[in-house]
Amino acid sequence: MNRKEFIKSSTMAAFAITTMGYVVKRNAQSEELPESTHTGDCATTNDILGPFYRPDAPDQSDMTFTGLNGSKVSIKGVVYKDDCTTPLKDVKVEIWHCDTNGDYDNDSEDFRHRAQQTSDSNGAYQFKTILPGKYLNGKLYRPAHIHFRVTHDDHQELISQIYFSGDPHIEEDPWASQEKAKARILPIILEDTKGNLTVEFNIYLNKSA
Repeated sequence: MNRKEFIKSSTMAAFAITTMGYVVKRNAQSEELPESTHTGDCATTNDILGPFYRPDAPDQSDMTFTGLNGSKVSIKGVVYKDDCTTPLKDVKVEIWHCDTNGDYDNDSEDFRHRAQQTSDSNGAYQFKTILPGKYLNGKLYRPAHIHFRVTHDDHQELISQIYFSGDPHIEEDPWASQEKAKARILPIILEDTKGNLTVEFNIYLNKSA
């Protein structure tokens, strides 16, 4: 890595730390890493859909584009069956979020910051996007978050959101501050000296009734 690339990657990582409040290194001691998945009765808890869901988002893993502002991050994980241990393939995972200014793309043909994909034979999914910003909801800011809609023929639909450790607006948010949201407040992991960031979110579905 040359000096210019190092400065750029360091700047983006610093931006993420400033914006999101909490970034941990991949090689940090395990006790420094908050839990990234729900491990109680295992089913991932739900959250509100919100008013900005759009169906028919493009089937893609890379949501970045030329000229995009913000810190790039990989959102990845594994979808599991209701037994909490068996990976589940062919699950439709949709995500959407606002940009760094807190704005959603609600009507353009580009479907910016919106995508869907199907979990692979190992239950894995992965999206490349940017860390979203905050926005006002009435008099209070909603903490940065990413929406999920997860569907599979043999399991219950899951509508949920993930939040990020250290975000100062979590405590005042009526949804992120709920007890059931704690397991969905996730660390942003700094993978390497290039400034690559990752958020890991494993998803546990409930069996259809």
